[in-house]
Amino acid sequence: MSARRRATVSRNTKETSIDVDLDLDGSGVVAVTTGLPFFDHMVGQLGKHGGFDLTVKAEGDLDVDAHHTVEDVGIALGHVLGQALGDKTGIRRFASMSLPLDEALVDVALDLSGRPFLHYEVEPQLAEEFWRAFATSAAITLHLRLRSGKNPHHILEASFKGVARCLRDAVRIEGGGVPSTKGTL
Repeated sequence: MSARRRATVSRNTKETSIDVDLDLDGSGVVAVTTGLPFFDHMVGQLGKHGGFDLTVKAEGDLDVDAHHTVEDVGIALGHVLGQALGDKTGIRRFASMSLPLDEALVDVALDLSGRPFLHYEVEPQLAEEFWRAFATSAAITLHLRLRSGKNPHHILEASFKGVARCLRDAVRIEGGGVPSTKGTL
């Protein structure tokens, strides 16, 4: 692998201003500030457990509610992932796992297919909006399913860590060419 797989995206709307920098070949150095400390903690899991260097700086209309910030961060993260992946030459493409966190167990499966799809069987709903925005903007297929759990913090953290670990596996370079019989993803 000669070139670093890195991208930077800025997204500015009347509701949010977001800057994201992602290095897929980083070492898990993370800095996330969105004005929502718990959300910062969750998004930080993507970089740390994905093994990516990730910087997210977001300002949003939190006086209205958290929705715009959460959804727009998902959009920006999806775009930056897609750009960092480039033409996806040599990537592993698929990954899945069950991730436990105390009493919570979440199944995650993804495909860096170029076809956006989200199947989501986890609560709470605002996280679903984040994952839908992320999967759509990154053009990936993402399945998240809660197998067990009661503590919302554990459930959400298991979800973010599971996606991070699957992304870590799926973006891994393990061959040449694009992993598709179509010749493109």
